[in-house]
Amino acid sequence: MIQKLCSVKSFQIYFYICLVIIEFLATTTTVHIELVESMWDKSNHFIAFFVLYVLLSMGYQNLTLQIKTILLLLFGLQIEIVQQYSGRSLFSGLDIFADSIGILMGIVSIYFFKKDYN
Repeated sequence: MIQKLCSVKSFQIYFYICLVIIEFLATTTTVHIELVESMWDKSNHFIAFFVLYVLLSMGYQNLTLQIKTILLLLFGLQIEIVQQYSGRSLFSGLDIFADSIGILMGIVSIYFFKKDYN
C-alpha cells in the first residue's frame, strides 16, 4: 500500500492535483476562502511552489533541475498575469520572488533527501 502511495506515477498525479488546486485558489475571483486569504500571501506562494517542486521532482525524475525550475517559474508568471487581467490583484514581483524561494527550498530538500537515501 505505501509503495503505491509513493510510486512515481502517484507523485505525478499528486503534482497535477496540486497544480489544479493552486491555479484555482490563485486565480478565482468568485470564491473567497477565508482561511487561505487570512494567511500571509507570500507564505502561500512559498509553500505552494515548495510542494510543487518536490512533487515534480519525485514524479519526473528525468527532468533536469533547469527544466523543472523554468516550468514552475513560468507557472508562477502565468498566475500573476491571470490575476492582473482578471482584476484580482496587480502583478507582484514579490510573489514571483516567494515562488522562487519555495523552489529553491524544494531543490535543497530533494538534494538532502536523495543524498540520505542513495
